[in-house]
Amino acid sequence: MPLITSSFSPVRLLRSPHIQTILPAIFRRPTLEIPATQSLETPDGDILLYRLHQLGHTRLALISHGLEGSMDSSYVLGMTRALLSSGWDVLTWNMRGCGDMPNRLMTWYHSGKSDDLKLMVQRACALPYESISLIGFSIGGNITLKYLGEDSGNLPPTIHSAVVISVPMDLEGAAHELAKPRNNIYMQYLLRPLRRRIREKAKRFPGHFDIRGLSRVATFQEFDSRFTAPFHGFSSVEEYWRTCSSLYFLKTINVPTLAMTATDDPFLSPSCIPAEVANAHQHLYVEVCEYGGHVGFINSLNFSSVWSEERTLRFLEEQDKIATVPNGTKN
Repeated sequence: MPLITSSFSPVRLLRSPHIQTILPAIFRRPTLEIPATQSLETPDGDILLYRLHQLGHTRLALISHGLEGSMDSSYVLGMTRALLSSGWDVLTWNMRGCGDMPNRLMTWYHSGKSDDLKLMVQRACALPYESISLIGFSIGGNITLKYLGEDSGNLPPTIHSAVVISVPMDLEGAAHELAKPRNNIYMQYLLRPLRRRIREKAKRFPGHFDIRGLSRVATFQEFDSRFTAPFHGFSSVEEYWRTCSSLYFLKTINVPTLAMTATDDPFLSPSCIPAEVANAHQHLYVEVCEYGGHVGFINSLNFSSVWSEERTLRFLEEQDKIATVPNGTKN
């Protein structure tokens, strides 16, 4: 589909990418009733935690969080609340080791670990829902797109549509963008919990992690070269970035998918906007906003209106109508 030029236009005060990125992350605290946390055992002996928000709807949305986020991230809670009030049940989950509980194994999650999302999709498909839509933020969006592309021939028939927001589709490009001096505040913000994760792993698995000089690791290239790539079976950081970037899986996606991105996103390089692929794609819609920052898209300072949530709901409803034949059943 041709690129969509977005109509999102916040008031002048909110047109800074830093305001869009930082304010909702710090000050937005959506409230909703939280169900009990459940667990899912993985084939390799690890554990995934998830929550099922059930109001008796016939449609389910499965939400994947971003780097070092969790089910309790404000953007996950906000999207969950918006979906619940609009006719959807919601399943949220923590990637391995995210949230308050460390995972069991020496490995953890990474930006291309789509096999865990596949497990959560299988769990969702075991529930009695007529349709399931996938939603992903940042690297959760990268994992969502990668899963949809690499497993396109084997997707469960109930997978209906997908929406992804602020996605680093080109992991190498995004890593280099964040390494620029002007983005140092974000780089350090993201590396801080990753360093903490490695220190925690080193304590539980002595002799496997060399943490000398860890505090001086200052870029994703350094961190991924030293930890992410070797501990997850990649021969180099370049192989990790290349084989896990969703950019290379977009062509085979065969369910309606909306990708929202902002050109002022300080986390993303221009290569994360797949204009050429989108223009030739039957199922991929890429909506490019002039403003929005990274997982921002706020319309007001009291956060009562978040455009990305409104746009997500509108897209999902549009796809629901398209997939409904005149007698009211699904194609």
